[in-house]
Amino acid sequence: MKTVYQIVLAVIIVILGYLLYESIMAPIRFEKEKNRRYKATIERLKNIRTAQDAYRSRYGKYTGSFDTLIDFMKHGEIKVVKQIGSEDDSLAVALKKVYRDTILIPVRDTILKGYPYDSLRFVPFTGDTFELAAGELNTQSGIKVKVFECKAPNKVILKGLDRQEIINLDDLAKKIDKYPGLKVGSLTEATNNAGNWE
Repeated sequence: MKTVYQIVLAVIIVILGYLLYESIMAPIRFEKEKNRRYKATIERLKNIRTAQDAYRSRYGKYTGSFDTLIDFMKHGEIKVVKQIGSEDDSLAVALKKVYRDTILIPVRDTILKGYPYDSLRFVPFTGDTFELAAGELNTQSGIKVKVFECKAPNKVILKGLDRQEIINLDDLAKKIDKYPGLKVGSLTEATNNAGNWE
């Protein structure tokens, strides 16, 4: 009978040791995976911001549609002003040989060259899409500003990871009045298209 108790006690010790190890390692693994996913998502949001800035330079506004943005990146053109001659050359200026010429060049050859534009809409590691919106904002000084916002909540970015850890992360963000996830730009304030990680 004594041997049975020893075996049962040994099994309980092993189980408790494993549970203790897992309680320590689970948050560490979650944090490591969260950082990996955040890093990839931030890079994608920066690329979306770059694409939106190019779109705005061409059309004077942002777009709230990934279809429009991706089509622009694949088939659109941007204006580039090229100066012929040097303004430092007084003779060339006097002879009116210094002028500027505007040319159109394909976006795909200049901005995010070689980037798989179709992937812009997708949150890395999940297959879900970002939320994208564009609009116009009146500032306190009465100036109308074109704005856009692209975001993904933690429950999408961290899909498939520990649910309680995601809830805790969202709770912390709400307590400090931050968006519970990652976003770039804002529809409610002029942020110069800054990301909430910056």
